Amino acid sequence: MWLTLLLLLALGTLALALVAHRLLAPSGNPFAQPPLEPPRPLVTDPGARDKVLKQGIHYVGQMHAGSMLRVALDQLTDGQLCWQRLPDPYDEVTLGPRCYQLRAGKTAFVAALEEQFPEEKAAIREFMRLSKVASRHVALLAVLKMVPRCLATLLVRTGLIYWISPVFRMATTSHSEAVARLTDNRDLRALLCYFFYGTAPEDSSFLVNVLMVHHYQRGAWYPRGGASEVAFHIVPLIERAGGAVLVRAPVTRILVSPDGAAMGVAVQKGPSEEEVEIFAPIVISNAGVFNTFGKLLPPPLRSHPEVSSRLAMVRHGMGSFLVFVGLRGSAAELRLPPTNFWIYPHNDLDTMMTQYAALSRDDVPENLAMMFITFPAAKDPTYEQRHPGRSCMTILTMARYEWFEEWAGTRAKHRGAQYQQYKMSIAQRLLERALQRFPHLCDKVEFVEAASPLTNQHYLAAPRGEMYGAEHDVARFSPAVVAAMRADTPVKNLYLTGKGPASPMSPAPMLPLQWGCPPKVVAMSHGAVPRAGRVQLRAGRGPAWGAHLRLHRPGPPALRGPAAPQEEDQEAPGPASGVTGTVPGSMNPWVLLSWAWLLIWGWDGDRDEVGWRWR
Repeated sequence: MWLTLLLLLALGTLALALVAHRLLAPSGNPFAQPPLEPPRPLVTDPGARDKVLKQGIHYVGQMHAGSMLRVALDQLTDGQLCWQRLPDPYDEVTLGPRCYQLRAGKTAFVAALEEQFPEEKAAIREFMRLSKVASRHVALLAVLKMVPRCLATLLVRTGLIYWISPVFRMATTSHSEAVARLTDNRDLRALLCYFFYGTAPEDSSFLVNVLMVHHYQRGAWYPRGGASEVAFHIVPLIERAGGAVLVRAPVTRILVSPDGAAMGVAVQKGPSEEEVEIFAPIVISNAGVFNTFGKLLPPPLRSHPEVSSRLAMVRHGMGSFLVFVGLRGSAAELRLPPTNFWIYPHNDLDTMMTQYAALSRDDVPENLAMMFITFPAAKDPTYEQRHPGRSCMTILTMARYEWFEEWAGTRAKHRGAQYQQYKMSIAQRLLERALQRFPHLCDKVEFVEAASPLTNQHYLAAPRGEMYGAEHDVARFSPAVVAAMRADTPVKNLYLTGKGPASPMSPAPMLPLQWGCPPKVVAMSHGAVPRAGRVQLRAGRGPAWGAHLRLHRPGPPALRGPAAPQEEDQEAPGPASGVTGTVPGSMNPWVLLSWAWLLIWGWDGDRDEVGWRWR
């Protein structure tokens, strides 16, 4: 044990010097230079804006000046992406008849909780202390994915992993069990896990929930100009680096050489569905573990024992149901709040989720449980400039894929009257509940559109309509699964990124994974582009796989097949939502040394006290 610690200390000291040299030397750090120019005026031309991939963002945390996430996004967008901070309260949580508000700022956040729960100050302060420890140590989960497999297996099987950091015990403890140790107040228990992503608190990892709360402790931000601004300003950076970004080019399969190594991807080109092969020595997939392993690999590789074992470690997450409401009148005229509203029928979220998931299809419309309401028009100060006299509301709840499975396999927009009637019955009930909360909007509704898990399956390539990928339950965050679900795969030259090897928690701890870049990469992803003039997830036909890029080498990727000319009415290249960077799991010395240094840095004075408490 001591020998291991001394070795890590030596590696950490060396890594600190090497990392500092790399980051401080402009020649060695591609992000050492400041942005080229200050933010330019907002581009409102519909033709220009419709040529990028649109994302759905409700709000983002940790965007305060100087934060790791803010600095990274400033660099990736040349400083052109501007963020609007949401005023307090940025979140309001309703638990039956009682409402609670969340306020921004390290001190204000805790003070607001203590003001609303004056008898629970000790529990609140302990929870915040644990969240701080979790945020400092969460990078160790990434380290476990990157160390040699033999070392990871040794640490997991011997139980030594739990002595390295309390974060691993937090990851394998359910949220309900953890908060039950802190307080008997059921409202406070529910409030500490109000971010709902389809997993009941008794099944979800305490680490994920505590990191979600920590992520928004300083407040919430929304991109000025809408979520598409993120992609709009990343594209030029990729193109300037010699990359190419394509949309409306769904990936049909991963190309594999005779010896079983990935060598590129095949995509469909245009309405003719002609297949074009794109070759590259490395393929990085952001299409999700189920799509990558279960659909895109050739059939012989899908049955590979290591591929099957990885798929067996995870299961599909719960689907979602969204309602998009168009309102007549500006956000100011309608007095729309920028606050996000999380509404639950009571404070027993475990029982609520169990009963809701057990509903039959016909019982769903009259027994809807949780609901999230947000007004994008009120968050973005440029919305009135882009859509004068109009505003919008988004309503979200969770939904099982099985409730809509009868219509699986039918074409979007052609699923039949019965499907449309069922979908709109749920949408109407959600809208009625929202209008009970905001009765002054009853006569302002101009249109209502709904998206079921089948909608997500079609437009987002979500296998069972899930928004957040594989289920984020306690089992997924066990050390054995964390160590196994790596970026590298059993297929040589094929790597995963995004929700497969990671999770929907704060991306800031994962940024060191991106230091360095392979010279030539094809990255495939799936995303969303709205239909012109309507609130939709994506325009075009079929799943939006097909964002491909190559870095640091000029010219387009190598193609085999007819050229793909750009038609005037064809959508221009949009952004890739996949992350291209150093391949985690490879023996890149920069990555290993920097993470060894981070491992040493992760130990702090709270380690022993919290660690023993969690063992």
